[in-house]
Amino acid sequence: MISVCTPTLDIALSDLLSGLHPASTASLVAAYADQALRTELLLTPKPGLVDLRNCGAHRDMNVQTFLASARAIEPWWPRFVERGYECASVAARDFLPLARPQGVECEGAMLRATGGVNTHKGAIFSLGLLCSAAGRLLASGVTLSRERICSEVAEICVDLVDRELDGIRAAQSAGEHIFTAHGLTGARGEAASGYALVRSVALPVYDRMRRRGVAEDVALLQVLLHLLATNGDTNLVSRGGLGGLEFVRAYANKLLAEGGALARGALKKMEAFDDELIARHLSPGGSADLLGVTWFLARFPALDEGMEAR
Repeated sequence: MISVCTPTLDIALSDLLSGLHPASTASLVAAYADQALRTELLLTPKPGLVDLRNCGAHRDMNVQTFLASARAIEPWWPRFVERGYECASVAARDFLPLARPQGVECEGAMLRATGGVNTHKGAIFSLGLLCSAAGRLLASGVTLSRERICSEVAEICVDLVDRELDGIRAAQSAGEHIFTAHGLTGARGEAASGYALVRSVALPVYDRMRRRGVAEDVALLQVLLHLLATNGDTNLVSRGGLGGLEFVRAYANKLLAEGGALARGALKKMEAFDDELIARHLSPGGSADLLGVTWFLARFPALDEGMEAR
């Protein structure tokens, strides 16, 4: 078992790659998860989502609700890393039942802090898996990289869709109803794919923007537009059916064709997009979660970068 200390964000990349400082690296991973929540929240303007401009298409939550939730969740990120570390000898496909009780407890902390409002259930699932996967890799002395972390998540969730969605006789949750009706796998499918959409779409956009010297908030807005244009967001389908999903995709693609977050008057265009989604009561919460995943994974090197650094 490792002891996770107070998170800091100034650990050298060489330490992260060396595998010689598992406790410090575990602390850093947990800090990244916490910061991913806050970075996604404060990015403004985000169409249909809670941010510093407004409450998006929500009436039961605001920035303060999300901040209270983030504070309640923060102590759990090191615990997800530790659980992965402690259970690294368990086969990946058998690990999820060992991590789930922590996820349920973390959700309970969130709900107590928000008065019963679900602010971060999707983020707890995705970032909790990523933290646990990183812990498992640290225990094995494996260099942390985007690909290895995502591959470990995919192995953990290898049969998740088959086990929990295929063959449903009586759908209970919104996600189950959407899968039954439309075949969209939502957060489970993203995890089982090792966050393929993030790796193939979001991270390349983010990396390209940052290499060009584009400010991080602009880069993240551009990433968000790409996610909105491509993600089969079950939150949108739950609120607006397939028509709501297609409206958001078409609008995002239109803005991207005009230059996206880099275009002249981009913020005004994003605000107009926000207003449209609020009027239609559409909130792309699934894409918001993937934006947080993107920011988290971007803290780690790509596999080739990691190998070169060693």
